[in-house]
Amino acid sequence: MAFLRGRNEEGVVEGGSPIVSVPSYSTEVQPSASLSAFIDQGSEFEGKLTFKDTVRIDGCFRGEITSQNTLIVGETGEIMAVVRSREVVVSGSVTGNIFASDRLVLHKTARVEGDVEAGTLAIEEGAVLNGKVTMGGSRPVGGLPR
Repeated sequence: MAFLRGRNEEGVVEGGSPIVSVPSYSTEVQPSASLSAFIDQGSEFEGKLTFKDTVRIDGCFRGEITSQNTLIVGETGEIMAVVRSREVVVSGSVTGNIFASDRLVLHKTARVEGDVEAGTLAIEEGAVLNGKVTMGGSRPVGGLPR
């Protein structure tokens, strides 16, 4: 956060550059989302994870993840999997392709190594995404119905 002092009438900080207004986008998960499972830091799982509600992973998971709702990867979360979900919110690390039928959010601490297919995509400054990005239009993404 920067504090601006000494602006002149044109909106330029003395000795600086013009002030630019950047729109704010919400990257928070809807408060109505009920958390159905939580894999805590220090936990390690391998296999196929399928769920209907919201799951948060702060530990390590290898395999395949399929969801009808929301997957949250916490800052300490390490995912090595193909991910298919309606909504995916990443603050940790994902190695593997992500298919998000509605929305993919990459917070500033996110690191994604793999291809991404999403209805919409929000990337905070500082996030890392190495892979091909495909934005889904009105068609289902990654085999999931909208």
